Amino acid sequence: MCGIVGAVAQRDVCPILLEGLKRLEYRGYDSAGIAVLNGNHKLERVRVLGKVQDLVTSLSAQPLHGGTGIAHTRWATHGKPSIENAHPHVYKEKIALVHNGIIENHEPLRQQQKQHGFDFNTETDTEVIVNQIEYYLRTGQDLLQAVFNTVDDLEGAYSLGIICTDEPGRIIAARSGSALVIGVGIGEYFIASDIFALLPVTQQFIILEEGDIADIQRDQLRIYDKNHQAVIRQIIISQQVAEAVDKAGYRHFMLKEIFTQPLAIAETLEGRLADGLVVESAFGMRAATIFDQAEAIDIVACGTSYHAGLVAKYWLEATAGIPCQVEIASEFRYRRKVVSRNSLFVTISQSGETTDTLAALELAKTLNYISTLAICNVPESSLTRASELVFLTHAGPEIGVASTKAFTTQLTALFMLMILLARRRGLTSEQEKGLVHHLETLPGKINLALDLNQQLSELAERFADKHHALYLGRGSMLPVAMEGALKLKEISYIHAEAYAAGELKHGPLALVDNDMPVIAVAPNNQLLEKLKSNLQEVRARGGKLYVFTDTDVNIQASEDISMIRMAPVPDCIAPIVFTVPLQLFAYHIAVLKGADIDQPRNLAKAVTVE
Repeated sequence: MCGIVGAVAQRDVCPILLEGLKRLEYRGYDSAGIAVLNGNHKLERVRVLGKVQDLVTSLSAQPLHGGTGIAHTRWATHGKPSIENAHPHVYKEKIALVHNGIIENHEPLRQQQKQHGFDFNTETDTEVIVNQIEYYLRTGQDLLQAVFNTVDDLEGAYSLGIICTDEPGRIIAARSGSALVIGVGIGEYFIASDIFALLPVTQQFIILEEGDIADIQRDQLRIYDKNHQAVIRQIIISQQVAEAVDKAGYRHFMLKEIFTQPLAIAETLEGRLADGLVVESAFGMRAATIFDQAEAIDIVACGTSYHAGLVAKYWLEATAGIPCQVEIASEFRYRRKVVSRNSLFVTISQSGETTDTLAALELAKTLNYISTLAICNVPESSLTRASELVFLTHAGPEIGVASTKAFTTQLTALFMLMILLARRRGLTSEQEKGLVHHLETLPGKINLALDLNQQLSELAERFADKHHALYLGRGSMLPVAMEGALKLKEISYIHAEAYAAGELKHGPLALVDNDMPVIAVAPNNQLLEKLKSNLQEVRARGGKLYVFTDTDVNIQASEDISMIRMAPVPDCIAPIVFTVPLQLFAYHIAVLKGADIDQPRNLAKAVTVE
């Protein structure tokens, strides 16, 4: 949520800041703004309610030029979306500040500042930060010392970029609980909340650690830790590429990412399979030792990643015979947890910056887990750096807010984890080779599922006037149904809920009528006959069924049953393959409804606040 970009250079930084904001649009936002110190060292600022393109339009009429600047996209938390609440925030045309996160003690700070004569012009928690910096500047401190003292006063999460007219050519950056990186150029430096924002100008980055404060000038950089002691942080070379932001001819990033799933899965498997077996070191150098000890698995995640964990629970318990619990990160971190003996703690995240998941990981480190494993898509993320074991999904940047290829690559990673744990519980080499073969066929089977695109586009026309939908699944298809319902409500704004099909008669059946479409995920497995009975319950109440199933399943299409038939797929990998047509179905419905596909309202890609 929110995006920060900043730069200090000899050249005009406005084009760099705007390009950085464009590359952070996927994170979700409702307003945007930019502030620079011009050639006369005066502070100039432009803010808009709406998209980055609206900011570009405003700047064409009111150009800003300068070598030091900060920019921001805001996702509203404290205070409604408005120009007044948009960042950067300023104090009397002297200090400008951008902020990601939430200041939990903003109310007591606000009261203290009012007693010191400060006025407030916004509804945000951020305004107390800029006022607090001014408070310390009035005592004769320089900008760095004022920031030191200010962050000591703050409670909550933040990443900050600060500039001041008194000290042109300088940016102070700070990070606590919200990611921030420094881009290293030649005679210039940049800051951003995501490496991706800065790839057009540098491949060299310093990832600030928890509590770090950076004093950035064009010709020098000093970093201080949470105790305000000078430290050296390693420069890394990012392997990400700037061109990943291109839609490659697709109408939306989401559609591109749906269609690149075969490639994403192939790259996730690349180098992780050998001689028909899973390579253990793909999960980390100590993976073999830790997996030998593991007697239970706890998975913690949010949103789509949580659904991936739920699928993994079925796999781990059915095939590996190892107990598995899956929990939403925001619940895990606020309850008393009893940890089973020799449990492995697993986190799943696309961005690796999800606040609740990171907090859950930090809590887990204080509990009696044997180790921590992160399954993540971003190698330089906070989650991967904080975990002992790491599996990178190699899905590449995912720009669409509604996750697609991140989900299927997470499932691929979890399937490999299941194989490695099953290996220790009686899975023979021949059995493992059979499972690995199914993994290797995944890209081809997903390509076959993508061939349903036109049929799903036509079927979506029946949903254009709907306001609600029920999704049904049984066994490992229940989480797939949950993910399908999530996709529909995320991007089309149709209310959709998923239920275990056997629960239909315990309440949801009361909702079924001619205007309540029911989507069933019905592969040809041992639960199919049970599911058929549930579908008859829907038909008997006048409901309209949309059944995603195999070509060899004996369910006939009729006036009240629409069939979406897929090529037969092995039961073990069916959750991965059946996910794809549900993604396409949601996509086409959202297109017909005219929704903002890649940036759905009120949502953000990286959820960096509670």
